[in-house]
Amino acid sequence: MEFEWDPEKERINSAKHGINFTEAVTVFGDPLELTIADPDHSEAEFRFVSIGMSSAGRLVVVGYTERGERMRIITARLASAREHNQYESGT
Repeated sequence: MEFEWDPEKERINSAKHGINFTEAVTVFGDPLELTIADPDHSEAEFRFVSIGMSSAGRLVVVGYTERGERMRIITARLASAREHNQYESGT
């Protein structure tokens, strides 16, 4: 899997949410990672949201889109209490 992102978007995201995209992509290595479609944010392209444990041991939500063989990271933040419950229940 290859990842890409806008460096300026990563800087803004890191300042706002305290998570850089280098950490965010480690969520995809979590065997319990959950992915759902994100139709509310899918206008010009399909977007997805994944919830998983990062390599830093934090439960992270990652918004992304697929562009060919690459996944383009759009946003990343810590999971909310509701998202923790989703992850723990596997739904």
